[in-house]
Amino acid sequence: MKEMVAYCGIVCTECPTYQATQKNDNQARVKIAEEWSKRYQHAFQPEDINCEGCLAAGRSQVAYCLICDIRKCGSQRKLVNCGYCSEYPCDKVNKLHSAAPEARAKLDAVKNNS
Repeated sequence: MKEMVAYCGIVCTECPTYQATQKNDNQARVKIAEEWSKRYQHAFQPEDINCEGCLAAGRSQVAYCLICDIRKCGSQRKLVNCGYCSEYPCDKVNKLHSAAPEARAKLDAVKNNS
């Protein structure tokens, strides 16, 4: 499977939500909703845990992704991900990266190699 990196730097194809969607695994959805509600301080429900990846236009994304400022900005700028943005890092990604440092590392690597 080809790696899909979201605008924010999360690797969609390694994400448990993406994987649960691909496997249609309802038990995983329940577990992920509980974990993510604590980690991201947002009330996720198991039915929110359906995602084909941030870059999969017109297909399902986690409910939060539909209102995500990072995703909106990257899409409007027609970027592959935020690592290619001249304004990276910005306040939008910094907030998420405090909870997801692996995403920062991914975008930093993109920025350093572009």
